[in-house]
Amino acid sequence: MKNILRCLVYFFLIVFSLQSCEDKDDVDKQTYNAEQKLEINNFIWRGLNEVYLWQADVPNLADNRFASQEDFDSFLNGYSKPEDLFEDLLNKPESKYPKGGAIDRFSWIVDDYTILEQELSGITKNSGIDFRLGRQEEGSNNLVGYIRYIIPNSNASKKDIKRGDLFTKVNGTQLTISNYEKLLLNSNSYTLNLANLNGNSFVLNGKSVSLTKTVLEENPILINKTISSGSHKIGYLMYNGFYAEYDDELNQAFGKLKAEGITDLVLDLRYNGGGSVRSSIRLASMITGQFPDAIFAKTQFNAKQTAKFTPKELESLNDRFVSTFDGNAVNSLKLNKLYVITTESTASASELVINGLKPYINVIQIGDVTTGKNVGSYTVYDSESLTKTKVNPTHKYAMQPLVFKISNSANFGDYTQGLQPTYLQYEYVSNYGILGDSSEPLLNLAISKISGTTSKRIQTNKEQTLPYFTDSKAMRRFGQEMYFEEAPKSFLKH
Repeated sequence: MKNILRCLVYFFLIVFSLQSCEDKDDVDKQTYNAEQKLEINNFIWRGLNEVYLWQADVPNLADNRFASQEDFDSFLNGYSKPEDLFEDLLNKPESKYPKGGAIDRFSWIVDDYTILEQELSGITKNSGIDFRLGRQEEGSNNLVGYIRYIIPNSNASKKDIKRGDLFTKVNGTQLTISNYEKLLLNSNSYTLNLANLNGNSFVLNGKSVSLTKTVLEENPILINKTISSGSHKIGYLMYNGFYAEYDDELNQAFGKLKAEGITDLVLDLRYNGGGSVRSSIRLASMITGQFPDAIFAKTQFNAKQTAKFTPKELESLNDRFVSTFDGNAVNSLKLNKLYVITTESTASASELVINGLKPYINVIQIGDVTTGKNVGSYTVYDSESLTKTKVNPTHKYAMQPLVFKISNSANFGDYTQGLQPTYLQYEYVSNYGILGDSSEPLLNLAISKISGTTSKRIQTNKEQTLPYFTDSKAMRRFGQEMYFEEAPKSFLKH
């Protein structure tokens, strides 16, 4: 009943907000008068000055930067677009360092926090294809897309399209690094022109699929099953996003695996861009269970925030394993070993689970190097407390800036180059396999390591993979997040 009610509420809220926002955003931006723009810019500076992780490294965010209020207002009035001010106040953002050297790759600002909140919950306007885009060859500006999976109950789930299908054109236009956003992000409907891999070339095969975006809430638990291999009963869970609204379902999935008496677990995070820190703690607690209240992760905030806390208060900010949540016991497997499947799309909260568990159990990583996102955020609103309490009603701007860096209980958190796999295995379009099938290359390698059997051909030749460009989650801005649902309660006391 809870899920039905939740879906009904989401449906009415989202249909209104997503459609109305698309129609009126540009108009609303133009109607902000000078006083409102100054108010929004003031919020941006004040919020980043208070909580931004690299506040001390941005001269224009220094507490003593401006000699007077007139000085400050003159600085803010120099920006007609709040987005430009936000970018200029970040510490070497990727937008200004696209060819390398960027420090802040993940801070965002939005002009409508309703959409931000929905996307962080896994609710998007989506056709239902999760895909990756790669360069057709190294250095090429032409892209090829390939389907990684189809989201159930989506528009795509009713069409003749599946995992492994390739596309090189959209609406008859070749996909390139300069037009992919316009073709795939900015249209509510589009047609994919499918292709085949012929040697080293991609050739249109005459097939096309028309897709339409709808308001879609993705259940991150795509596959949950048990695979028998010799004396082993292997649980396989493909989990594609850390959405707190699905934590109860995740706990039920673990209850099913526990009831089936699994001896081993393969956690597939290959396409999981992250999400809620709280959900990652709960997932880690379901995998283990023998470390109640032990520190799972340590969070580091900027010096300005840290100086406000006593040592005892700082200790309370550590994240710990849990044995219950929402009044229910955690279905813990008490495993001492975990097999995790990763790719370069595995990011943030996914990496947190891997890194957070390593001091406690043996984590065997199979696949590719992960994204390397050890920093996270929470939503900053225009209010006195920077929370949604008594938020400014004159605009809907909000920020999702990086506000913390996270490490495990052994104080390791320096993995910006990604977490290295124990066993390297790439995904090849020519041998993609069916997700959840024991012959699928990455899962097959995990099963072979568990049962001691011989795996199929191990794929470690990088030259046979398509050069990665982006993927559908990374394109959504919030698809690679690690966030707190709200600012830590200790912050609100200071």
